[in-house]
Amino acid sequence: MRVRLGTLEDVDAVMALVRRVVPLMRASGNLQWDDVYPNTEVFERDVDLGQLWVAEIDGQIGGIAAITTDQEPEYANVGWDLSETAIVVHRLAVDPDFQGKGIAAALMMQAEAVAQQRGIALLRVDTNTQNVATQRLFPKLGYVLVGEIELSFRPGLLFRCYEKRL
Repeated sequence: MRVRLGTLEDVDAVMALVRRVVPLMRASGNLQWDDVYPNTEVFERDVDLGQLWVAEIDGQIGGIAAITTDQEPEYANVGWDLSETAIVVHRLAVDPDFQGKGIAAALMMQAEAVAQQRGIALLRVDTNTQNVATQRLFPKLGYVLVGEIELSFRPGLLFRCYEKRL
């Protein structure tokens, strides 16, 4: 497995991955993503900002993550100080054909590497309360559950917020 920065040439493959992931998410009750979000424009912006990371296995994209410093305003509702710079993982997904191979963990470790390179000692991530896989993964990687919030751009859904200090 190789984790690398995504390129504009990867966006079609990333969208194909999203189209495979969304029906499985929705079937399990996780309504975090749909036919509207995330979309091509979101991933093109991630590439332009140098924050789209892809995990490649045998030349195929097996997983994706946006590794950013973008904190949602609602994060303040769990007591987080939004003025403190944090590396925040968004849009973490693993292709169903590659699940169980440690891809999500590798992408989260890349987030830690980015944090260390930038001298940032804090990582944050949120996940839909219906996403059981990430709720198992994050504590294994040393993340602590801080609380739950609603996000204005996803009304009616609850998200669990996790953080890790390096």
